[in-house]
Amino acid sequence: MAKQEKKYEDWFEKLQSELEKKKEEVLKNISTESEKKRELNRSLVEDFWKIWLQFNKINVHFRMEPPHSLWGQFEVFPDKWSIREDFDFATVSEISLIDITREQNRTGDSLKIIYYNTDEGERIRMLFQFFEGEKYYKYSGWKRIYAQYILYDELVKKASLDKIREILLKLIPKWYESHLKGDRSIIINYVTENFEKGESFTM
Repeated sequence: MAKQEKKYEDWFEKLQSELEKKKEEVLKNISTESEKKRELNRSLVEDFWKIWLQFNKINVHFRMEPPHSLWGQFEVFPDKWSIREDFDFATVSEISLIDITREQNRTGDSLKIIYYNTDEGERIRMLFQFFEGEKYYKYSGWKRIYAQYILYDELVKKASLDKIREILLKLIPKWYESHLKGDRSIIINYVTENFEKGESFTM
């Protein structure tokens, strides 16, 4: 009987050791992932604000999420600013620039960074979303249909800020040009011809 008890105790010690190892591994991964997300978001919020400023100079207005009042300190709005050190960028799950221009059905055209969870871990996805038409539904009437195109998708722990910026370096000038020329098809054609289509949804 004592032998069996000793065997069980040894087995249980091994189990406890394995569980402890697993806990440490998961906590380390979560901590690393969270730190990477914090760094990515801090850089991307700054990048998106600088993009916002460039469009604002040509009188094209975007709404940005998260709003500047949360993460920014402004000496002179909107140009003289710094990042608030007390803002936790690891908690941000979406960063977006949303076009609020009424002409050419541009309202709602947007560049988005979203985070989502998978079995492998948290992923970061960059999307371009735009209005593509309307559909009539019997019980709810006319609904606007939006399409999403996937610009970038990667595990947070493997994500490359350089790759994201390379994509933005080509995409943003197209969006800017489309506004300067008053021709929305410039940005729509660029996105649809160069990236994979994701979901369509109604709003």
